[in-house]
Amino acid sequence: MFKRFVALALSAAVLGCLVWALFSWLPGRIEREIYRREYTDEVERYSAEFGVDPSLVYSVIKVESNFNPDAKSDVGAIGLMQIIEDSFDWVSKRLGREDLVFSDMYTPEYSIMFGCYMLSFLYNRYGNIELTAAAYHSGMTAVDSWIESGEIDPENPDIADIKGANTAHYVGKILKAYEKYSSYESVRKE
Repeated sequence: MFKRFVALALSAAVLGCLVWALFSWLPGRIEREIYRREYTDEVERYSAEFGVDPSLVYSVIKVESNFNPDAKSDVGAIGLMQIIEDSFDWVSKRLGREDLVFSDMYTPEYSIMFGCYMLSFLYNRYGNIELTAAAYHSGMTAVDSWIESGEIDPENPDIADIKGANTAHYVGKILKAYEKYSSYESVRKE
């Protein structure tokens, strides 16, 4: 009887340890899978080249295409970073990459290169992630008009002040992803 009790207690202890390990490890593992990193060589290379936070680049890729290089939106944005044709034309001239065609945005390296350039340009223009994300989604003209009309404080933007529910929702998703990717980055550096 005593041996049976010890075996049962030992089994319960082992099971308890397994359950504890599973519940302490699994949520972080699931979250890391949801906020995964792919194309790290390209993200690291072009974020460094254009001086943009890699966590922001991963956030945009996550929200825009969920790491699907073949993604295409209803408005014709394509690739990992969902570049539209007007943006492609603008960036290709600025980068001197007129050898590329719009469909090259399905190639992860080019999509990330163009997306990083755009994010860097927008961040340098607006100085914060909220307005950078809003401009990436809705364009500089829209963000500039919100600032000029006083609807948005460029120094302290509030998502609630962003016109258009889609853009406000998009910025919120970028901020949430950015928080996750930034926390992983700080853990990785420790």
